[in-house]
Amino acid sequence: MVVLAASIISKSGKALVSRQFVDMSRIRIEGLLAAFPKLVGIGKQHTYVETENVRYVYQPIEGLYLLVVTNKQSNILEDLETLRLLSKLVPEYAPSLDEEGIGRSAFELIFAFDEVISLGHKESVTVAQVKQYCEMESHEEKLHKLVMQSKINDTKDVMKRKASEIDKSKIDKNRGDKGGFMSMQSMGSGRLESSFSDMSISSGGGGFGSGSGFGLSTDVDSFASKPKGRPPASAAAPSKGGMQLGKSKKANQFLESLKAEGEVIVEDVQPIVSQSKSVALPTDPITLTVEEKLNVTLKRDGGVSNFDVQGTLLLQILNQEDGLIQVQIETGEIPGVIFKTHPNINKELFNNENILGLKDPNRPFPTSQAGDAGGVGLLKWRMQSVDEAMVPLTINCWPSDSRNETYVSLEYEASAMFDLRNVIISVPLPALRESPIIKQHDGEFRYDPRNSILEWSILLIDNSNRSGSLEFAVPPVDSSVFFPISVRFTAANTFSDLKVANIIPLQGGSTPKFSQRTQLITESYQVV
Repeated sequence: MVVLAASIISKSGKALVSRQFVDMSRIRIEGLLAAFPKLVGIGKQHTYVETENVRYVYQPIEGLYLLVVTNKQSNILEDLETLRLLSKLVPEYAPSLDEEGIGRSAFELIFAFDEVISLGHKESVTVAQVKQYCEMESHEEKLHKLVMQSKINDTKDVMKRKASEIDKSKIDKNRGDKGGFMSMQSMGSGRLESSFSDMSISSGGGGFGSGSGFGLSTDVDSFASKPKGRPPASAAAPSKGGMQLGKSKKANQFLESLKAEGEVIVEDVQPIVSQSKSVALPTDPITLTVEEKLNVTLKRDGGVSNFDVQGTLLLQILNQEDGLIQVQIETGEIPGVIFKTHPNINKELFNNENILGLKDPNRPFPTSQAGDAGGVGLLKWRMQSVDEAMVPLTINCWPSDSRNETYVSLEYEASAMFDLRNVIISVPLPALRESPIIKQHDGEFRYDPRNSILEWSILLIDNSNRSGSLEFAVPPVDSSVFFPISVRFTAANTFSDLKVANIIPLQGGSTPKFSQRTQLITESYQVV
């Protein structure tokens, strides 16, 4: 089925809302929609009308038409199912089913249509799921509003306290005699000025004018540590609380609920800078990096759909005087590895002696700065295979229905070729109100409620744990929901087993100091 457009039009053919899912000009879609009311009045009453090029599947909604325009080769039953789902969504987003009401809800309707139809094909969704996807609820916005409301409430409390102090000073001025009245008046005016001064300081330190990072999750704790200004002398002794911005119980409860859902709450701004990941910069004059990227697609029932390894040898030289060199390498005996040198590299020298050198021996290799990533590419290689024995990590996922839940058993098996580090297996889940029930697990797991993903992490897979399992349960759902499963990991060895044997200086002298790095990373590793 290919849906060309989903539209809401008036009885006269005026387009109120129209969402196109193929490349169409405005003139064409307006022409198709304007011609529809004329076609409805011809012949018998049906739920669809066909022309030479398109098919109209429609449903009257009060004084309007809900219209789905498709090509004539589409399945009429699927067209009717799409129309039925859209007819349920329109009243949810447009309570007033007239031209004015549809116009006010135009954007919400377009977003809902996009959730139902993608690239002209119907998605398997329900009305409740569409409403959930369109809500775009933001935890940061909730937290920002809670912090703002807490500051407003605390400022109101300060204003009430200051107002009561002003009233007390007025009463004291009226109790004394004339002399006492004058002295009390001066005291009262001084107290009044002090109160207003304190009020301005307090409101400036934490009121609406404070521009200290709205929207940051650290506001709740950081505001409590700020000075609140000088308290009045008369209220200093009995007052124990004062204005404590950020100490709202609602805000703290909300933070705790976010932590329970798996959200990472930053407690302070300064540690973020200190805990930032430091990038290891090369300190040796010459650095060679052997890197292989792995692209694997495994079948859920076993077998390999795609296995592709792409490797690169990078050379980084810090000082120009170290550029006149040649690199001697050693390669493993893995069959099927195809090497390709840079156009400026002497291919005969590499094929005969496994030495990487420039065609012009008097020309040095280019240098790069210490902060630059990577370096100059000298050699590339590629390996493809359909042998499942070459796969370093296989994932076995077994969903099964049991009573009122779907029971999923997940298992990994790692080859003895590599020790895998920082392994993360991401399993997509259906939209859940609560976290999945974990029955048994090796390693660690984390549920991401925002993206509905269960992340299973194993820090290191070596000879002590070449296999492991994770078992969990969710409400009844189709087994295809749990695919594709994505995997990420790194390794310190490569398939090609390429190593740098020596650095040969072309101007004589001692061998320059060099370091080499080797890593295998996953670029795309999935079970589909």
